[in-house]
Amino acid sequence: MKKIVQGIHLIDSYYIEKAVAAIYLIIQNKEVAIIETGTSHSIPVIEQYLSKQELSFNNVKYIIPTHVHLDHAGGAGKLMQLCPNASLIIHPQGAKHMIDPSKLITGTKAVYGEKLFNELYGNIIPICSSRVIEADDNFQINLAGRKLHFIDTKGHANHHFCIWDKTSQSIFTGDTFGVSYREFDIENNIFIFPTTTPVQFNPKAMLKSIDKIMSYNPRFICLTHFGIINPTEKVVNQLKQSIKIMSNIAVENYNKENKEQVISNLIMEYLLQSLTKMGIKNLDLAKKKLTNDVNLNTQGLIFWQQKVNKTSK
Repeated sequence: MKKIVQGIHLIDSYYIEKAVAAIYLIIQNKEVAIIETGTSHSIPVIEQYLSKQELSFNNVKYIIPTHVHLDHAGGAGKLMQLCPNASLIIHPQGAKHMIDPSKLITGTKAVYGEKLFNELYGNIIPICSSRVIEADDNFQINLAGRKLHFIDTKGHANHHFCIWDKTSQSIFTGDTFGVSYREFDIENNIFIFPTTTPVQFNPKAMLKSIDKIMSYNPRFICLTHFGIINPTEKVVNQLKQSIKIMSNIAVENYNKENKEQVISNLIMEYLLQSLTKMGIKNLDLAKKKLTNDVNLNTQGLIFWQQKVNKTSK
C-alpha cells in the first residue's frame, strides 16, 4: 500500500495472491473515490488504509468499478452498505448487474466453478438502484473540485469504461490496457499483454479503445493488473502486437479438435518467449504466475471465435 502521485493511492486487493489486482483510492480534501473494489475479502484492507489516512467509510463519495467482472466489482455491494454517503458509478450496460447480480454470479460460476467462486468472491450483494449512477462516454463527476472524466472503452467487455484524472494526467484503465506484473520489470522494460477473458472480447474494439486512451496523452496508466506504468510507444506497440498475435492464434487453431489445449499452449509459449527476450530467466515461476491469465484468455478467445463463426454462417 502506498501513495503514488497527487492524491492517488494504490492498495493490493490480495485477489488470488499478492500483486495481482489493485484498488485505487483518489483522496481529495477528505473526499474519497474508490476505483475498483476487489472482492468482499478486500474490504478490511480498504478500511485499514482509510484509517491510516485518518478517514473512514463516511468519507467515501464514489465507488467506481471499471466494469462488472468480479475481481473489479465483487466487493461493490458490501462497500456500498458500509459507505452511507457513497454513490456507485458504473457503465450503463453494467448497472443492471450491480442492481441484480444473479446473472453475473451464474456466469462467473460457469467459468470458475462454484467452490472456487465462493473462495475467491464470497457474497455478492445487490445495490439499490437509487444509489447507482450510470456513466456514459464523456460523463464527468466532481470530487472536491477534482474532475474525473469517463471514457467508454469496449474490447475487453461492452460494460467497460476508463477514468481520466486530469489533475495527475492518469487514466485508470481496468482491463482495457492489458496486464503487466511488476515482478517482470527489468530496468525500464516492462512486459504487457491483453486480457481476452470471456465473454465479450473483441480485438478490433480493444485496439480502438487503446488509441482512445492514448489520445489523452496520459502520463500514467493505472492498471488494475497491476500498478502504475508509463505508456511509452514501446509499451503501446507491445500491447497492440500481443492482441493481434493472440487473436491470430485463436483464428488459426479454432477448428482443431483439441483447440483449447493447443491455443493455451501457444499463448503460454508466446508469453514465455517474450519474457526470455527481455532477460527473464526463471520461466517456471513466470509460467506459474501466468497460468490463470492464459487459461482465461484461452476461454475468451474461443468464445470470441464461436460468435464470429456463428454470425458468418
